[in-house]
Amino acid sequence: MNRRSALKNLTMSLGYTVAAPTIFNMFASCTAEAETWKPLFLSPEEKHMVTHLMDIILPTSDTPGALDVNIPQFLDLMYYDIEKKEKQELFRKGAAIFAKKFNMPILEGKKEDFEKSLSSYFNISEEDSKSILKDQKLSLEKVNDNKIENYTLYKFLLSVKYYTLFGYFTSEEVGENVLAYDPIPGNYQACISVNEATGGRAWSL
Repeated sequence: MNRRSALKNLTMSLGYTVAAPTIFNMFASCTAEAETWKPLFLSPEEKHMVTHLMDIILPTSDTPGALDVNIPQFLDLMYYDIEKKEKQELFRKGAAIFAKKFNMPILEGKKEDFEKSLSSYFNISEEDSKSILKDQKLSLEKVNDNKIENYTLYKFLLSVKYYTLFGYFTSEEVGENVLAYDPIPGNYQACISVNEATGGRAWSL
């Protein structure tokens, strides 16, 4: 992970204030091998869920996928070191609801099983989508009792999606080798297209 980008995004986008040594330790730990890493926050079932969901959201193609740059480890450390207790509990409750609604024991699920399940939650009507996103802006206390389960489930799913994208685009591998990267910016060129400037790639921050 790119630590400078991580610090910038954690303080500006997430709005947290944390000690620098904690962040440095967290991002250094993200380099653990996918097969051998032991979660600090996630249970074995949650690790299995998160790994498959992230692989579906950002699979490996001609560019690295979420698993190639250790994004499950990133989420695990964020929830262990950064997220507040209330959000940790909400994440666990949402993961438990997802597991309860899954069509088999969660640890037996393959990628295609998770893909089918995830599709059922997001291939919905525009009206339902707007309603879900509207509810997501509310605090748990303000959600109607008959919507709490659905609210909690989507909190979990959207958190996995958020950390997949956040971790991926702030990783060193993606920042330097996928996005347009220039550690020493050159001359300023105005009024040129992105295709001319970077071949269509967004700049790495």
